[in-house]
Amino acid sequence: MTETSAFAPEPADPASASRSGASSVRVVLVDDQRLVRMGIRMILETEPGVEVVGEAGDGLEAIELVRAVAPDVVCMDVQMPRLDGLEATRRLCGDPAVAARVLMLTTFRDDAYVRDSLRAGASGFVLKNSPPETLVEAIRTVAAGDALLDPQVTRSVIEQLARMPDARDDAASAALPGSGIGPFGLAGADAGFGAPGSSTGGAAAVSGRAGAAADPFAATPELASLTEREREVLPLLAEGLSNSAIAKRLWVSDATIKTHVSNVLAKLGVRDRIHAVIYAYEHGVARPGD
Repeated sequence: MTETSAFAPEPADPASASRSGASSVRVVLVDDQRLVRMGIRMILETEPGVEVVGEAGDGLEAIELVRAVAPDVVCMDVQMPRLDGLEATRRLCGDPAVAARVLMLTTFRDDAYVRDSLRAGASGFVLKNSPPETLVEAIRTVAAGDALLDPQVTRSVIEQLARMPDARDDAASAALPGSGIGPFGLAGADAGFGAPGSSTGGAAAVSGRAGAAADPFAATPELASLTEREREVLPLLAEGLSNSAIAKRLWVSDATIKTHVSNVLAKLGVRDRIHAVIYAYEHGVARPGD
């Protein structure tokens, strides 16, 4: 059975927002090159249910603009004068008054940019040379509360972050802005759980792994608040599985898993799936190489 990745979301219906009568996705474009902003604006203006509400040429302008117009998504360039996109993202995601999610746009397929974007609190990472439909889908995905990374760079970055030395030792003193978690984690490993639907998954399966001396779900009040089923779902999220794949693994409906995932995100106080995965690795719920 082929299981799909949560970081390569199932295609969304481009006109769903318009047909449902939902509000448009409000987007702010941030790039120091005006021609780039114009090109992206032209793409987005042809899309139903997407509205560009402002543009900024550097990180400082972006912060001021986002706080003024309250967009749903910020398309953020990485390298800019005065204040770069990573620091601007860090400040925005660390501001409790800002609800916007950040989608990083860059010309570089560089693991370091992805890693630093995740540390800063970004919910997605897209290459500027991606097809227009990829950018549009990424904006919709991030606006819906999911996370998206270019599949060509996801796995290497995940493994790199998960294996960084002393990550867990430093976690308590290096919180990720806007997420309540440290800056390390994320790995695309096989969770090795018990049989679908069994009560042997979750905490028992994780705590039985090599080097796991205690129940990781007792590590924080947030983890302790998870139900038994939510404790099964979180490590499966850490595998990078989509809702549909998790539902098949646990023999429940997609709608049930969607509810469980929403509950996990709320209880952990994280913005999206990627940061839930980071949280799982930070606190020993998942481990690289398992």
